[in-house]
Amino acid sequence: PLTASITRPWKSSKLSQLQDLWDKLLSCCSSMVTRRVATTVANYVRASNVFGVRAAGFKSACVVESAVPATADDSPFLRHGTPEPQTLTHEAALGYIPPTKVTTLANGFRVGTEATPHANTATVGLWINAGTRYETAENNGAAHFLEHMSFKGTKSRSLMHLEVGVEDMGAHLNAYTSREQTCYYTKVVKEDIPKVVDILSDILQNSQIDENAIENERKVILREMQEIEGVPMEVMFDHLHATAFQHSPLGQTILGSAENVQTLTRGDLVDYIATHYSAPRIVLSAAGAVDHEQMVGLAEKHFSGLPTGSVTVDELLNKDPAKFTGSMVEISNPDMPQVHLALAFKGVSWKDPDSIALMVMQTMLGGWNSNLTAGVHMGSRVAQLMAANNLCNSYMAFNTNYLDTGLFGMYAVGAPETAEDMAWVMINNLTRMVYTVEEDSLMRARNQIKAQILFSQDGTSGVAEDIGRQLLVYGRRIPKEELFARIDAVTPDAVRRVAERVIYNKDLAIVAMGSTQNVPDYQWFRRRTFWLRY
Repeated sequence: PLTASITRPWKSSKLSQLQDLWDKLLSCCSSMVTRRVATTVANYVRASNVFGVRAAGFKSACVVESAVPATADDSPFLRHGTPEPQTLTHEAALGYIPPTKVTTLANGFRVGTEATPHANTATVGLWINAGTRYETAENNGAAHFLEHMSFKGTKSRSLMHLEVGVEDMGAHLNAYTSREQTCYYTKVVKEDIPKVVDILSDILQNSQIDENAIENERKVILREMQEIEGVPMEVMFDHLHATAFQHSPLGQTILGSAENVQTLTRGDLVDYIATHYSAPRIVLSAAGAVDHEQMVGLAEKHFSGLPTGSVTVDELLNKDPAKFTGSMVEISNPDMPQVHLALAFKGVSWKDPDSIALMVMQTMLGGWNSNLTAGVHMGSRVAQLMAANNLCNSYMAFNTNYLDTGLFGMYAVGAPETAEDMAWVMINNLTRMVYTVEEDSLMRARNQIKAQILFSQDGTSGVAEDIGRQLLVYGRRIPKEELFARIDAVTPDAVRRVAERVIYNKDLAIVAMGSTQNVPDYQWFRRRTFWLRY
């Protein structure tokens, strides 16, 4: 399980080719000026390899160009004359990642930090195990409503005092709500870290939740709901959750219904805080110019008085588990010029070891947008088929994890006349992974994921978010070396096994919206979750 750590011996990187290049460049230099240029180029090549790329390539941070020219006998991967992918360990880059330090206070409140040498700014935030899935049908939308109310003033700070205080520091204060978590975070210079921790503590524990502010915020949230209605992908995934997790809090929308937004009371919001904002369900996460001992001291000062809570997350999940239901929702609107189609199988939880394989499978399926690039030149087989036959305008694969379940599938947007062919490519390539997996496609996906992980944590905000989320989900932060080892351990056999577990002859949730007249029915999709051999 991902809650338990693993170890793996790491092999030393071989830089012989780069060393040879360096020596040849120096030996060919006949003058001091030329020698300086050659040394600079060689050092540039050496530095580029530290982050897993050859200086001559730069086509992908996860793909290195082969020194051997492509021939007719090379693998099918060279269909478009692209270089053969090679497995990268990223060992040198991982050597620069500082450790994550974690301290748990007596009341269960956790502090997680990652210090970046020579940094001058930091991201500091509170990650809370409280989201939409812990709401009832009656108070659905309370978590998101609280996010809005938290910035409307506290018992010691008025709305103006709060906003001016943040602006005076030049800091950025923000928040978001998801189905399982709520987050309040700041981006600040290192000298002002104690001030923002004080503000975060005040927001969390002393929000005024004034009746007049509640009435004003109802209008703001209703306008936000109208804006989201104009974003088809948001609407699609709300419907996908609603049909996949019927009669379950996980199927509820984050903003709640319009009726709930208009009827939620101050008492509903206060009750939600009292029930779910307990110390063991909160993490103070910080990354950048931070000192762990300082953060622990600030946590002791501001959060040691938080209650331990009377109910745990596990108790809430066991009381109302998310049950997946195979089903289809069709929202026909002939006025929409396109058709939106989403297919989802029951995925796995964050802690399930197969979540890594599904992450790799998602990357193998890939994504494509006709406005950005030519799909026929992409590595993904799905992108090539969609683009070559003009079957869709865009598509993406997704793998959404929750504490006890997940969703795995694809979402595409295309013209109504190509809807059936688009649907066939989607379901066929999902089911195809049960039967066949190309090694080059798998290797490319592993490399892409490892690079994306490093890219996403190139700044302090991504690191702080990663620390907060992982401490809430796993109870620890998975070291990059271990995570990369788990990714590299995904083999073709593992992909086929997980695909059989998740996709083969399994029910799925389907949502179609727009000009849906050519979208097949549920049984058409269900029959294609397995292949018959004749």
